[in-house]
Amino acid sequence: MCHEDMAILPDTKTKFLFTSGENELHADGIRERITVPVRNGGAAGNFFKKAVDEALERAKSAGQENPIVVGAIPFDLGEVSCLYVPENHAWRVRDAGESLPVSQFGMPALLEQRSLPDESGFKRAVRHAIVNFQHSDVRKAVLSVVRELQFAGPIDVDGLLRSLRAQNKDGYQFQVPLPEGGELIGVSPELLLRKTGNRFVSNPLAGSTKRLIDPAADKDAGERLLISEKDRYEHRLVVEDIQRILEPHCAGLEVPDHPSLLSTATLWHLSTRIGGVLDDPSVTALQLACMLHPTPAVCGYPTELAHRLIRFVEPFERGLFTGMVGWCDAQGNGEWVITIRCGIVEHETIRLFAGAGIVEASQPDSEWAEVQTKLGTMLNACGIAA
Repeated sequence: MCHEDMAILPDTKTKFLFTSGENELHADGIRERITVPVRNGGAAGNFFKKAVDEALERAKSAGQENPIVVGAIPFDLGEVSCLYVPENHAWRVRDAGESLPVSQFGMPALLEQRSLPDESGFKRAVRHAIVNFQHSDVRKAVLSVVRELQFAGPIDVDGLLRSLRAQNKDGYQFQVPLPEGGELIGVSPELLLRKTGNRFVSNPLAGSTKRLIDPAADKDAGERLLISEKDRYEHRLVVEDIQRILEPHCAGLEVPDHPSLLSTATLWHLSTRIGGVLDDPSVTALQLACMLHPTPAVCGYPTELAHRLIRFVEPFERGLFTGMVGWCDAQGNGEWVITIRCGIVEHETIRLFAGAGIVEASQPDSEWAEVQTKLGTMLNACGIAA
């Protein structure tokens, strides 16, 4: 193995955060960085798994009782990973007093912002995808946008995280240092995979609609989503694919017959909570997550054909957006969430990302409105109206 990919690095600005329910994982210092691409990361004995196992073993030899790997994996599994074995890590009970609305910490003045693609370009991509569905085996493709914001001064990342928490108390919040010096931050609503012992949970989301201010209208919006034929079809593609991948590894698998509703501050989502027991408890959370990723919730269906369509119509590389972020310890337990409702902060600039699942029944205007609503999570944290 090329040890350059596993080199011990100096302790620069390296702070990792991951929140789950009432608990927070704090990690700092980089003992090793793992850049090996996942590729076929779910399979036993492959190069990626070997890199992770050996890094954790070296940390054990250095005195860590149960070392962990933390960080992010990109949307395209052929790209380099952004994983770390930290020098220190600890779980803490979440401090409810740490949240702070943007009005109380302030952001520098917004100088300019731009969308890639712009509205007409995104709608054109949606129409292109729908035509493709009619002449190919692709049934769903997730198309996305980048919103780049330029501020008058450096962005206070800690303040931005507190603002995110003030508005999104139930999501999986994360902060990951990037090799280039920026930071990936966000608050994802979507659990890809959690494993504890021989048990696991996956909670895919697909199909969404905007929350409304009026309580009665908001309730109606959720109920309409629950019976929407278009959204239930989009959701079913995701659930069936996850079931297909997990079933061969399970002694038992529970998949609800129908989706339920999950709400965030800005959106209703169709949600299905899948649970199971593994045949082989030595399979790690990271392995299972790599088997599932990318799901049709962030890529499309069938996966490889949808991925090709995305590469053709999206005018940018996604990088870590719609990848996965989380942690896995040396015992194989861990948690990985989908990298959505997120942004990358670099000095005075932040790039925000959002996407929408496109099926044949999709309407370009509605899909553009959906990605703008999804951008609202991060825009609101920045004190900017969507």
